[in-house]
Amino acid sequence: MNPKDILGNFDFSVPIQVRFSDIDGYMHVNNGIYFNYFEHARALYLYERCGWNIMEVGTVVARIELDYLKPIHMEDQVKAFVRCSRIGNTSFDLEQVLLDERGEKIFATCKTIMVSVSMKNMNPVPIPSEYREIMQADLNKSA
Repeated sequence: MNPKDILGNFDFSVPIQVRFSDIDGYMHVNNGIYFNYFEHARALYLYERCGWNIMEVGTVVARIELDYLKPIHMEDQVKAFVRCSRIGNTSFDLEQVLLDERGEKIFATCKTIMVSVSMKNMNPVPIPSEYREIMQADLNKSA
């Protein structure tokens, strides 16, 4: 994956603040913290881009695949990019990338399979059409 492709193919991004507590004994961000960065970006994507109201229909993570490509250090300026890459009936995939602020280095990539669930019983439910339409725009752009 080319960093320039990310800038051209992802409409949603959020800056990530690297905190001192994220740094481990090897002087880079601990591998477990990457999950926090991706979770933060996913939540903002669903809330800000899709307008998802989790009090009506929730989402849960079904699967995460994360590839570590380069270490993140304290001085790095990081942005998380998110887009929908697949939509099913009750599930959808989010493609995510951690990229340096200048758009030159990819730190990590992530694929997350999410499931739309009822907040009453946590059973899968169809993805509401208003959210589906917004995520479909991501799919159309990447096609």
